[in-house]
Amino acid sequence: MSLQVTIAKLLLKLPGNLLYKLGGGKPVEINGRVMDPQFQFIAHGAKNQPPMSSMPAADARAASAMGLEMFADEPVSGVEWRNQDIPSDGKHSIPVRIYQPNNQDPKAPVMVYYHFGGGVIGDLETCHVFCTILAKRVRCPIVSVDYRLAPEHKFPAGLNDCIDAYEWALRNAASLGAPAGVATMGGDSMGGNFTAIVTQEMMRERKPKPLLQLLIYPATELENEFPSYTAFGETYPLSADTMRWFMEQYLPEGQDRSDVRLSPARETRLEDLPPAIIVTAGFDPLVDDGAAYAELLRRSGVDVTYKCYDGLAHGFTAFTGVVKEARKACEEIAGMVADAYADFEIEDDD
Repeated sequence: MSLQVTIAKLLLKLPGNLLYKLGGGKPVEINGRVMDPQFQFIAHGAKNQPPMSSMPAADARAASAMGLEMFADEPVSGVEWRNQDIPSDGKHSIPVRIYQPNNQDPKAPVMVYYHFGGGVIGDLETCHVFCTILAKRVRCPIVSVDYRLAPEHKFPAGLNDCIDAYEWALRNAASLGAPAGVATMGGDSMGGNFTAIVTQEMMRERKPKPLLQLLIYPATELENEFPSYTAFGETYPLSADTMRWFMEQYLPEGQDRSDVRLSPARETRLEDLPPAIIVTAGFDPLVDDGAAYAELLRRSGVDVTYKCYDGLAHGFTAFTGVVKEARKACEEIAGMVADAYADFEIEDDD
């Protein structure tokens, strides 16, 4: 760990009022929300960094990975993991990381998880700590998916990997010590987008739907921008400019963004979808997006648990080592999932 990082982590332990002074002088307040002091301190320190949109995708991935490595906490104890490749379309394999807690409940379905990154950045390390938190609290195995990224692999390559990984998990659930033939699904940001879309794809194709969908600050409408794109368009770590850059990398030229395989909020038949836990961050261009999708599902009769962490920013699942409220939020989200699991009624194959 560099001296600069060590100093920054020590400073982040200062009281909130001092962090506000060091992070711009006073608390950042937008639309009645006040940013968490630790997040504000980090954002203030990053304001002179070059925007992601100014970099080639490979450089953006490297810079993001380096930064996230500094912000993440240690994985929780009592969870083991292994990396492996699973088959896809016969032309390539999909790297996954499988987590299994020491206290695994044999009645707890496997969860398939998709990391954030706009379809352009991120990997298995991006959500590593959060997956250990989920596995330990929910007592279930988790299959984290390293789907293909743009611009090298544009839409729908990454989405297809996510579909294939989910169907693999259904087929192999029993070998992971979980109930056979059932699964849940989750993801953050682009992973939330994939979760919503794959869930709908299973519905449309009359295949086994996940028992639960966990959407953390998801993008669900790519055709139009909500007011939060303007209100929180300059926030760290996701700005409106970065979000647009992600889509430029991810989408083929001329792609219709209203396609339900990009904008799941455009699906008109939502009433048959499984229960959803939808979580947003207050300082995020996507906060209105997640809230609107939660309301769409509710109006369609879907059971929805919604929570906005007003003081946190996009990507908080990766800041567990430096932002106390981010770690607390991740633990709380895992608790929401555990509560949902307690309601499952899974038939015994025996």
